Amino acid sequence: MTESSSPSVAEGVPRGHGLGSRAAAVLVFGSSAAVLVVEIVALRLLAPYLGLTLETSTMVIGIALTAIALGSWLGGRVADRVDPRRLLGPSLGVSGAVVALTPAVLRTTAEWAPPALLTIASLTILVPGALLSAVTPIVTKLRLTSLAETGTVVGRLSGVGTAGAIFGTVLTGFVLVSRLPVSGILIGLGTLLVAGSALVEWRTRGWSGAPALALAVVAGGLAATVVPGGCDAETRYHCARVVADPDRDSGRTLVLDGLRHSYVDLEDPTFLKFTYVRAIASAVDTAFPEGEPLAAHHLGGGGLTYPRYLAATRPGTRSVVSEIDGGVVRIDRERLGLGDESGVDVRVEDGRLGLRRLETGSRDLVVGDAFGGVSVPWHLTTAEALADVRRVLDEDGLYVANLIDHGDLAFARAEAATLAEVFEHVALMGEPADIGLAAAAADGGNLVVLASDRPVDPRAAQEALDARQTGWKIATGDGLASWIGDARPLTDDHAPVDQLLQPYGSRGGR
Repeated sequence: MTESSSPSVAEGVPRGHGLGSRAAAVLVFGSSAAVLVVEIVALRLLAPYLGLTLETSTMVIGIALTAIALGSWLGGRVADRVDPRRLLGPSLGVSGAVVALTPAVLRTTAEWAPPALLTIASLTILVPGALLSAVTPIVTKLRLTSLAETGTVVGRLSGVGTAGAIFGTVLTGFVLVSRLPVSGILIGLGTLLVAGSALVEWRTRGWSGAPALALAVVAGGLAATVVPGGCDAETRYHCARVVADPDRDSGRTLVLDGLRHSYVDLEDPTFLKFTYVRAIASAVDTAFPEGEPLAAHHLGGGGLTYPRYLAATRPGTRSVVSEIDGGVVRIDRERLGLGDESGVDVRVEDGRLGLRRLETGSRDLVVGDAFGGVSVPWHLTTAEALADVRRVLDEDGLYVANLIDHGDLAFARAEAATLAEVFEHVALMGEPADIGLAAAAADGGNLVVLASDRPVDPRAAQEALDARQTGWKIATGDGLASWIGDARPLTDDHAPVDQLLQPYGSRGGR
């Protein structure tokens, strides 16, 4: 009698010890979701130390993808050599312990051993990501009891894993980050993973190997409450702090992700500490008659220093502010004295979308002061975005924007070139060396650009800068054109803002 050609039981899988389809789906779905939660929250956890830049995001995504690839490969190889029932519990438990300890470990490293931060951060993403990604091939091995169902099992679990990753992404971005601190998210996730490990061990082997891991989770939670996180509040986009000025009782500095974004005097809104804000005030005071109320729109709010200044010095001014971070607006109201009577209407919205909703010719002034880390969000720098700014301005309107750049100032030159493509008249304010008016090498920092379809009065603007003791100069005409050189204008199709920005040193005030 010849051997049957029907599919046989998959070699190497113990009979009677497979995994139920529901349990398999839950494990694959949950572990895949957990990988994406860790990836997204890691970006928030690292932002105060590395900045929320394209490079930081790329690094975290690259490490997460490496973890997924490594875990899938090694998980499959090990599952072919070891009873897969012995692997599930430890994979979940160890990853849970690492995830729960991550906030304390990273914050301690940033405080005491900054050079090691990148290495430690990589490990805290790579280790749990690889262990959790190994769950799918391990579960697949347990589910494959017959070669006849290979395609069905592999396809189903692959789909479930992708669905879990989508769920983890959406849950984190839309729900968890807006409601919980990042340390709470990671400790909670670590707890769930360790609990899952204990349940899997109990169901597959009749015992729990999780007590030590549970202690690690508890230790991680306690450590996260002891190790300073550097945040008064964690918003959707930032680690935020409000720092009192030791030299001025009513002075407060809003710090977002380690960068000083705004200085607010709670009692005197006309007090402008940061040089770039004094430069913006000088430009606007020169462009419009003293005390005249304006219709203004602000791209980015922060501490709302300049909208408050306009309300105080130009009674009747209507300032609409597009601020994407509702948590920052809440801090403005609760910690920085913003009241309903201030004449400032703050809308929680993306700046470019806010521009689209404005009527043509409806604004005297548009102020650009939106930042993600040290970079102006790229979609606010392009010719298309600036054309929308020009659209909402009246014929005598003024656009004034704060920029930050270092090194050879490639981004600032490109942005000035872009403005020159859109507006009839452009001017640049900054330190003399930075704008080509001194022999010294450019150091970089803040610069302020002005753009309008009416001429800018450089002499009056310079007098205003001198009166406010900024030490800045203004460049226009041929001098500005020479400074811009062959810089390429930015467009929606090509705006490599993060790449143009040079590495910066200290994360000082703006």
